[in-house]
Amino acid sequence: MNAAPRNRSAALLRTSGFEDGPALTVQSTDGEIPHGRELSFAWLTGTVMTGLTSVLLMGAALYVSFDGQDTFSTAYEALQIITRPSQQAVASQVKGDRVRPVAQTKSELEVVEASIREMVDGRAIIKKQPFVRVKATLATAATALSEDIPDYDPVALIDAGQPITATADDDANPEIYGTDVEGEVLIRTAALPPSFVPARAITDRGAADYVRQSVESVFGDGDANDGSSIALAAYADPGARVRDLGVVTGDGLSGIAENVTVVPKTKSADEAGLGRSERVVTVPANSTLKDTLLKNGFDEQTYAMVAATLKNVLNFSAMPERARLRILMGPSRTSDTLIPHRLSIYFTDRRSGEIKHAATAALTDRGNYVLGLAPPEIEFKDEDTEEINVNNLPSVYRSIWETARKHDIDDATTSRIVAMFAYDVDLTKKISAGDSIEILQTEKDPVDGKQELLYVALHLGTTTRELFRFRTDDGVVDYFDPDGETGKRFLTRRPLQGGGRLASRYGYRVHPIFKSRRLHTGVDLAAKSGTPIYAAGDGVVEKAQWVSGYGRYISIKHVNGFETAYAHQSKFASGIKPGVRVKQGQLIGYVGSTGNSTGPHLHFEIKVNGRFVDPLSVKLPRDKSLSAQYEASFRQTISQIRDLMQRDAKPMTVASVN
Repeated sequence: MNAAPRNRSAALLRTSGFEDGPALTVQSTDGEIPHGRELSFAWLTGTVMTGLTSVLLMGAALYVSFDGQDTFSTAYEALQIITRPSQQAVASQVKGDRVRPVAQTKSELEVVEASIREMVDGRAIIKKQPFVRVKATLATAATALSEDIPDYDPVALIDAGQPITATADDDANPEIYGTDVEGEVLIRTAALPPSFVPARAITDRGAADYVRQSVESVFGDGDANDGSSIALAAYADPGARVRDLGVVTGDGLSGIAENVTVVPKTKSADEAGLGRSERVVTVPANSTLKDTLLKNGFDEQTYAMVAATLKNVLNFSAMPERARLRILMGPSRTSDTLIPHRLSIYFTDRRSGEIKHAATAALTDRGNYVLGLAPPEIEFKDEDTEEINVNNLPSVYRSIWETARKHDIDDATTSRIVAMFAYDVDLTKKISAGDSIEILQTEKDPVDGKQELLYVALHLGTTTRELFRFRTDDGVVDYFDPDGETGKRFLTRRPLQGGGRLASRYGYRVHPIFKSRRLHTGVDLAAKSGTPIYAAGDGVVEKAQWVSGYGRYISIKHVNGFETAYAHQSKFASGIKPGVRVKQGQLIGYVGSTGNSTGPHLHFEIKVNGRFVDPLSVKLPRDKSLSAQYEASFRQTISQIRDLMQRDAKPMTVASVN
């Protein structure tokens, strides 16, 4: 750089306040005018004091905001001091978009006794036998109880619902004796002597008077001149017109629905995730807190964590009878089940009868339970209740499993129950609040723990389906409805592994490829490519080939004019070709997307006498019906089982399991 630019730069620096001074050295602080690099103790002291003052002020503000508490996990004694009772109970629902309905839950596990008659070594013996009866509402939320249940598979259910071949040791149809007996009574029958004539209990004249009075009381004497006999018949006025009776309006017959709003269906509820819901449970008198919690969403691990949190607050071994529990269930981060987010325990004051809060354990973000404050107060009802969160409602399949395990029903019996209803009920749909189940079993055998399922009823909405156990003379045990037909159909409605997801129903629709309105002749069950497809019923393969539009296509002819078809397969199973006879549940192919298809799925069709029908709603014939020779004994079995379902429970053994 020459002299002129260098001088210009120096001038600019001097103008901006800089000067060309000597470099800083260790001795720069010497002299009367130091260079600004010395250590100022005054400045350091001011900075430290400012920081300490700020910390003290912030700590005081936090202390006041926490109302004097110095820890988030407050000791139980401190809870009693700082908790201020609310002046008025508030609703238990959390504020949100809508108010969640609260439904009463019914959960009864009872023992009933009846005198039965059985044959032992050719002799008739009457003895008392206990039966286990379950009446419960279906679980409205899936918890850890049903986390490890088998996946829903319609084909696997076929094997679980097969008839049972009874052994010589198995009990025949239980025959209920009409009179209660103590111990065992041996019965011996003998013919009455020909000379025996029973004494008359009533005279002929008395019988005639009784009949005449009964007829007159029902129909009247018919000769009254004042028309009193006609007045009792509730006939309309002979001179009245139809319009006077309000049957029709001035414009004709009334048939217009009023106050009805038509709203298109939305899928927001189906796509929403799990939400929170609270259940109020009473600990039974003959149960423990642990047993009750394990049947209401807790598993061994979560119970151990809660017990460790509450061990210094509650004495589990000396809890008062009928303690009330409020369990707040919420979604889990690791599974599709609900887990307990909060447990609040309440005891009844013996003097005042008031239900008071004892302790609360709440789940933290770190996954452990700590002591917490009492939740907002609610009004406790006599019955157990539960909030119904639509997003938490499980499928019928999972709800049956959840309810069965809650009432200690073994998994083999539960598998048979769901298998028997799989032909009539769509087990993949969500349950509704109030749906329930009833089960009747024999008491566990003291030797092998075996129980016999005698009766099961499933109440879904306004529909009730009942099945009764009955053993025929050939030793085969099966379950029949009141009309003597099994729950099994000779065709399955979703013949692929897992049942698939219903992607398109039967009926007219706009074709997704051709964009024209056409009849969809079957149902589309979406599944992953390669999912096994099974024969819906016994029959003979008619076609196993490529069909335009359908891709790889199989049709099977069944009895009584029924045919089924399976389209868009990726490949056929080994050995499947025209003329081959197949069994229900036999592997015939695999899900694919061949032909006119927008994705992997099974297009399933059913024809009846050459006409397409809806596979999901068509009435299918039963697989088996009782012959006429068993009608009387089967009616007797139904009557006896209904009597057991209505009897009072055995005293001192009623257990309301929640």
